[in-house]
This record gives sequence, C-alpha cells and structure tokens, in this order.
Amino acid sequence: MIQNPWAILLVLILIEGLILFLSEGTRTKKFFKFPPPLFWIYFLPMIVSSLGLIPQQHAIYPKITAAVLPAGLILLLIATDFKAILKLGRPALLMMFTGSAGIMIGAPLVVAFFKPWLPADAWSGFGALSASWIGGSANMVAVREAIHTPDAVFFPMIVVDTVVAYSWMGVLILLEGFQKKYDTWNRSDCGMVEELARKTALAEAGSQKSDARYLPLIVAVAFGGAWISNALAGILGDGSFAWTIILASTIGILLSFTRLRKLERHGASRIGYLFLFLVLTSIGARASLSGIWSAPVLILAGVVLVLIHASFLFIVSRVARIPLCLAATASQANIGGPASAPIVAAAYVPALAPVGLLLGILGNVMGTYLGLVTSWLCKWVG
Repeated sequence: MIQNPWAILLVLILIEGLILFLSEGTRTKKFFKFPPPLFWIYFLPMIVSSLGLIPQQHAIYPKITAAVLPAGLILLLIATDFKAILKLGRPALLMMFTGSAGIMIGAPLVVAFFKPWLPADAWSGFGALSASWIGGSANMVAVREAIHTPDAVFFPMIVVDTVVAYSWMGVLILLEGFQKKYDTWNRSDCGMVEELARKTALAEAGSQKSDARYLPLIVAVAFGGAWISNALAGILGDGSFAWTIILASTIGILLSFTRLRKLERHGASRIGYLFLFLVLTSIGARASLSGIWSAPVLILAGVVLVLIHASFLFIVSRVARIPLCLAATASQANIGGPASAPIVAAAYVPALAPVGLLLGILGNVMGTYLGLVTSWLCKWVG
C-alpha cells in the first residue's frame, strides 16, 4: 500500500487527469455521457482505496481539502458577471429563486418524511445535495466539507445526484413538446421571452484561451484568498471549515467586481474546476462502498424532492403567467447547473441559451450559502 503523501497525491492527480482526458477524447467521450466524468472522478479513487492500493485514512486528504477547496471556489466565482445577471429581468430571476426555494423547503420535508428509512446522518447528505441542486458540484463539495457529511452518506448522494438529475433533464426536454399547449392553457405572457432574447447575448468565454503568463497571478489570487479566508475564520468564528467556505465564496464574489475578473479570460475557472476535482478525488478515496445499499431509498427521496421543486415552479408559473420555457430553464439551472441549462433552454427557444447559462452561474453564486441554510433546516427536522 502506498503511504507516502506525495505518492498518494500523484495517484489522485493521475486519476483526475485520466478521466478528464478520456472524457474529452473523440472516441471515448461518448462513454461519459452517463455517468458523467464527475461521478468517475469520485468513484475510481474509492475503488483504488478499497483495493488497498492507497489508504482510506491519511492525513493528506483533509490537507488537500483545506488548502485547495477555498482556492477553487474563489477562482470559480471571480468571473461572475452580475451586470449580465441583473439584465435577465424579473420573470427569469423569479423562476430561478422559486426553483431554489423549492429545493430549500423540499429537502427538510423529504428528510422528515423519509426519516424512518434513512441513516442517522442523512440530513447532511441532503444538505450537500441541496447545494448541488441550487448551484452545482462545487457547491455540493463545499457544503459537504463544511458540515462534515460522512463518506457513507455522501457516496449514495453522488448516485442520487447523477441518476435523478439526469433523468429530470430528460423529462424537461420531453416537456418541450407540450410547450404550446401549456402556454395557451396558462395564458402565458410569451412577449417576455422575446424581451429576454434581446437583453442577453452569449458570453465569449468559450472562445477564450488559457495564457500561461497569467498562471502565477491566478494561483496567487486563489491561495492568497484561501489564506485570508482561513485567517478570518479563526478570528470571526470558531475556526470551523464552514466559516472558511463562506468567507472564500464571499471573497470570490467581491473580487468579481474588480479588474481581477479578467483573469477568467486566461483560464481562472478552468483551474478552479481542476482544484475542485482534486478535492473530489480525495473525498472519494476516503469513501466506502457500504453506503450504496441505501441508494434506492435515497433515489426515491430525491425524486420526491425534485417533484416538490417542480410544484413550486408550476404554481408560480401559473400565477405569474410565465412561459414553460422559462420554468424549465430555471429548473435545469438549479438541478443541472450552467453546463446543461443552456441545452434545455435551447430545446425550447434557441435564443434562450444565454439565459440558461447566466441562471446557472447565478445558482453557483447562491448554492453554497443557501445549501448551508438548507443543511441547518435538514438537521433541525432530522
């Protein structure tokens, strides 16, 4: 068994690099449509540690999280364009906040209802899941570390996040066929969609390339902000990692209002995701397959949570006469995140793809904060 911390770190980096390389390969990327690369980045280290090649318990794992996770969050949030988000208009933002409220209220309700069939610490799993279904994977990892979700609970939640979220995306795309009937029945104000299309334009982030000359500055900003977060956490709070996560997220948002936001042009968010995935490999290495047996009940609970979320969107859409396309886009921005929300949006109205992207980014901004609040609510009822 490998015990040297640097060797363990190398193994984790190699696993992360291999999955990302294969997921982008012309011939191999089709194998990562389901389950997605994120699942394998978590799952393979668990297999490697279960086989005894690397230890399941080692001091290097929490050190990776403490050092790398705050830095990654800062880089992911530093590129947030709040001006573009505010231009989305009331209907889109109302649907996004409604979807998030559905998750925040639904999660503790699900924990309370399924409590007899769930493990003792299941509340922490749903807290982490809520962060993912409001924002994305970065938020899920951040909240998981902040509330110390046990590995035996977290792995089944990865399964729930994969199975339920991808299934829900398929449902949303299928509902596009009922768009005209729904909007006619709902007497939807479809003019708001045309107005949104005029207000928004797809960002140029996809055409931007990393520039190695800015790498030292990107790393300095990331780890400098992480150091400040840890220092302030010791002053303002009890030194818990939850304070570090909150402060790192806040620093990233504040930096997005400065010229440092231009670091995104040179690959800041890409490096942030690499940091996030490295943290995920270290979490996976500590996990055990024993928790998988609770996955069927958790999947059912996840389905109920999504249905509560959908009910909130339906009610507000009905009352405010908001078109189905905006409700579906906001739902995917919550459950799926910025990577998949434009796909669902474009399935309804191609011009809405930028709206899906920006709503997904907004979810990333809110996910950690609201995920921590939801975790507290889940713990209260659990």
